[in-house]
Amino acid sequence: QVRLVESGGGLVQAGGSLRLSCVASGSILRVGAMGWYRQAPGKQRELVATITSGNFVNYADSVRGRFTLSKGNNKNVMYLQMNSLKPEDTAVYYCNAQIWTGGMDDRDFWGQGTQVTVSS
Repeated sequence: QVRLVESGGGLVQAGGSLRLSCVASGSILRVGAMGWYRQAPGKQRELVATITSGNFVNYADSVRGRFTLSKGNNKNVMYLQMNSLKPEDTAVYYCNAQIWTGGMDDRDFWGQGTQVTVSS
């Protein structure tokens, strides 16, 4: 059993900052690519930022320069530092990871999401 648990969401004023965390736990043999996605009301889930197993980071154009994805010393932990937040960043933020639990292929796991609300 593998779990991804996000934390760090909340309510913040425009221009403020938040730091999200994602911890992967359970029967993990290897963590591959990880990423943050978000879904605003009435919209499709969209990519925010991803990091490969080789630590190459990719950002959505809408957050580049404001958000920073990083991994902890424990490679099962991922962070998203969000600065200069805008009301349009309001969404539920989800953690995603490709995890090898044994077997032939990595499996795709999602967290339960954490709400980020930015007031104007």
